[in-house]
Amino acid sequence: MRLLVTGRDGQVAQALLALSGSDVEVVALGRPTLDLTDRASIERAIAEHRPDVVVNAAAYTAVDKAESDEAAAYAVNAEGAGHVAAAAAAAGLPVVHISTDYVFAGDKAGPYVESDPTGPQGAYGRSKLEGERLVAQANPNHAILRTAWVYGPYGANFLKTMLRLSQTRDLLRVVADQRGTPTYAPDIAEGIVAVSRALVSAPGDASKRGVFHMVSEGETTWAGFSEAIFSRLAETGGKHVTVEPITTADYPTPAKRPANSRLDTTRFRQSFGHSLPEWTEGVSRCMAALAANEAP
Repeated sequence: MRLLVTGRDGQVAQALLALSGSDVEVVALGRPTLDLTDRASIERAIAEHRPDVVVNAAAYTAVDKAESDEAAAYAVNAEGAGHVAAAAAAAGLPVVHISTDYVFAGDKAGPYVESDPTGPQGAYGRSKLEGERLVAQANPNHAILRTAWVYGPYGANFLKTMLRLSQTRDLLRVVADQRGTPTYAPDIAEGIVAVSRALVSAPGDASKRGVFHMVSEGETTWAGFSEAIFSRLAETGGKHVTVEPITTADYPTPAKRPANSRLDTTRFRQSFGHSLPEWTEGVSRCMAALAANEAP
């Protein structure tokens, strides 16, 4: 099976590339070769590489910057996503599209299910929700995977930021009133491969099309995530760092973050027979991967 992935340098694209081998071939392309704002470039890439599935992992992810540059977010996350789905449909191919918890308001008491009303609170979330709509409109043969709190060995993310800050600080103040699930990019990549296989092997199965929530098992807060990172750091001989829980109001940002980012994965697990590991396992594996890369 060959996957054509948009967004070559992103965390998920890099994790998919790491899986490329004998049973799955991954071709990841970014600008200028493949530009989401240029549908013709997407069509050329599909014609050249002849994939079995197109995976749209590219996104405008600068959540705060999107508040003052919503047009740029829409160009990639909405219109660009639609271009990818339409180009895949024109070639008779399924599309896997990565979306986000930000499509919800974050005010539900429990975990969100796919059928819950959406209500994005910022420009980033609005652009991603419109992307979902355009993907579904352009290509009925789609799987939209909403995930959250993505981190991994590649690129910039919360875990790596915490480790960097710990080098110069013994105490870090971290938000403790936002709940969600840290999700390890390599686990997301494994999930995407499982979904892609299902789309190829069961072309007429409607239960494997539509919107799915795909995050790691379990839940925590940003402060809890930080504590897990620093606990693992201390276990492996690193310094001890204290986490001081704070509220969202103590750490204002241009974009409003969902207080509740928990996503119910029941539909995903039942449809694909696949689940992502517990979030704490991802933290340990990510820390080990980073340590191995730093070793001489």
